[in-house]
Amino acid sequence: MALQLNPAVKFPSHTLPSRHHRRRRSPTVLMASTLHSLSKSTEGTKKPYFPPREVHVQVTHSMPPQKMEIFKSLEDWAEQNILVHLKPVESCWQPQDYLPDPESDGFYDQVKEIRERSKDIPDDYFVTLVGDMITEEALPTYQTMLNTLDGVRDETGASLTSWAIWTRAWTAEENRHGDLLNKYLYLSGRVDMKQIEKTIQYLIGSGMDPKTENNPYLGFIYTSFQERATFISHGNTARLAKEHGDFKLAQVCGIIASDEKRHETAYTKIVEKLFEVDPDGTVMALADMMKKKISMPAHLMYDGRDDNLFEHFSSVAQRLGIYTAKDYADILEFLVSRWKIEDLTGLSGEGCKAQDFVCGLPPRIRRLEERAQSRVKQAQRVPFSWIFGREILV
Repeated sequence: MALQLNPAVKFPSHTLPSRHHRRRRSPTVLMASTLHSLSKSTEGTKKPYFPPREVHVQVTHSMPPQKMEIFKSLEDWAEQNILVHLKPVESCWQPQDYLPDPESDGFYDQVKEIRERSKDIPDDYFVTLVGDMITEEALPTYQTMLNTLDGVRDETGASLTSWAIWTRAWTAEENRHGDLLNKYLYLSGRVDMKQIEKTIQYLIGSGMDPKTENNPYLGFIYTSFQERATFISHGNTARLAKEHGDFKLAQVCGIIASDEKRHETAYTKIVEKLFEVDPDGTVMALADMMKKKISMPAHLMYDGRDDNLFEHFSSVAQRLGIYTAKDYADILEFLVSRWKIEDLTGLSGEGCKAQDFVCGLPPRIRRLEERAQSRVKQAQRVPFSWIFGREILV
């Protein structure tokens, strides 16, 4: 899952994904740190680990308990309609299908070809590709997030419910994405792998807070949005790789995009079913999710150096057209059409308000984007540790 947005474009808090503000430790933590440095008696003791990025106070278990029955009743439906979007392992592509064969006599020549094709691709493209790869590599966080959702979580780690089978198999399919991009970038010789590896470790340690509140209504709306965004993002990295003459890399990004499209189909189908069985609750959940904004999976990204790394990465992605504010509006417009939000009837008063809000949001986002673009400040050059500290425009 990969999604970026230009932090230089300003939007009201109720429209687009919020920018990641630098997280600060609590005064208690700062005080403890100061006392530790001053006290000789504590020298040599181990300090507790704190993530470099910390989320706000979170809401949990917001779904009314009686609605748990909805998801239990949809077990058979999910088996017949969602699990069919998974591919058997033997039918899936594997990263090795697109990488040099280490047992082949031509292995070194194949690696040399990758390096030759990569050498003239601009640094800013590699920044976006690395950011996408790092986001994919934080997969443990995403499986954890899905397993917080009430009514659909994997209760044992090997549960045979349809929801649990989907989550594990979806994770297994997604796992190939980071593996393939990671190895390809390693072989290209264009990026600082140690800094990338540190960023991945920081990101997984920090987690994410998509504001889904253990609520599967919110969770499946979030994943529907994110999977389509990832499809768009990887599709655009494929397009640019082709423009730069690296057709193998274009193939790599394209095959990942095709997986994301298939996963998007599954998640949007779940929400479509929720609109069928509980239109009022689902449209209010959609409005709630859009008011809170779709937070980025990697919004807590950090490399040990740049406190605004995600913002800088997002800005580059916006400039190159990998993922933009326009894409955000397009996705929402697509989902409004896909789920036939305008055609919903029999809603409560609150449901009607939510319906009006959601249907009116895409054009409003577009207008705000146009105004914001006219006020964007002049781009600045920023060093990226992922490309050995070289500076590029953000």
